[in-house]
Amino acid sequence: MALIDTMNQMTNLLEDLSKDLIKVQRGNKAAAQRVRMGTIKLTKIGKGFRKESMLAEKSGRFKKKPIKRAKPKKKKTRKELKK
Repeated sequence: MALIDTMNQMTNLLEDLSKDLIKVQRGNKAAAQRVRMGTIKLTKIGKGFRKESMLAEKSGRFKKKPIKRAKPKKKKTRKELKK
């Protein structure tokens, strides 16, 4: 499964959980059970996402750009400051 698909799956699950959380606040016990089960599913999907992203990084799909660092400026000496 692609990283984008996994991310979409996680977003859909979170949307469902948020809807059920509203129902839980009203006292719906079945919604509370769905939330508990949904968090377990979210954990599993999250672990899968982590594995996929690590494999993608190792395979070179995410290429790191070299960091360009500024060279330190040369300090002026006392002789140069007097001129």
